[in-house]
Amino acid sequence: MGPRERNGGGTVSAASLRTRPCHVACVMDGNGRWAQRRSLPRTSGHRAAETTVIDVIEAARTAGVKWLSLYAFSTENWQRPTTEVDFLMHLVRRVVRKHAPLLHARGIRCRFLGVTDPRIPAALARDFADLTTLTDANRGMTLTVAFDHGGRQDIVEAARSLIRSGVPADAVDERHFASHLPFPDTPDVDLVIRTSGEQRISNFMLWQVAYAEWMFPPVLWPDFRAPHFLECLRTYQQRDRRFGGVPPHVNGDPRP
Repeated sequence: MGPRERNGGGTVSAASLRTRPCHVACVMDGNGRWAQRRSLPRTSGHRAAETTVIDVIEAARTAGVKWLSLYAFSTENWQRPTTEVDFLMHLVRRVVRKHAPLLHARGIRCRFLGVTDPRIPAALARDFADLTTLTDANRGMTLTVAFDHGGRQDIVEAARSLIRSGVPADAVDERHFASHLPFPDTPDVDLVIRTSGEQRISNFMLWQVAYAEWMFPPVLWPDFRAPHFLECLRTYQQRDRRFGGVPPHVNGDPRP
């Protein structure tokens, strides 16, 4: 068992705690195509995604996943039409305010990865900060919402932080570098689920997904539900995660 596997656990049954993913991340893809297939505006797909978000959060918490990260808005998404971006900002604010009491009651700690662009409405940034403060002491599960997030940007900012801190070049290793990333207590991602069948990383948590297992269910995000999520967990359990090593008894070699 690799060191990352020892950090966490998760599937859907207590008997298989050994293979439970500690950290699951979701790229919530397919809202626009969901709406297009129904001859609806793209905003309808974003609105329909709310139900999926809550369903997946509850499914992850019930299954014993300790860390759940959701990719909600990337640094590249600012290139979308202004009307769609404005709609998303208002929608996210409504969702945060609506579900904050439930998230807190469930013991979920909420954090927001990114949120640095001045184009984010001040009211929305305050709601993010308020939810973070409200749930800071919760330890049931950590929910990280990546909003205005870019993996490359995080790495660049970590490098700048290292330089500012005066760490000698020869002293920089992976541990030092990771400690300068946002939320350095976040464990590596064990499983990434990208809905809609698209198979891209899309600049998502690039450092943390280095050893992740990836799954690409064809279902569009607004149609993704708890059974789909749990099926991904079951598939993860069947993966042989060796982190560059080899399984025992390869080519007749004895188990060490």
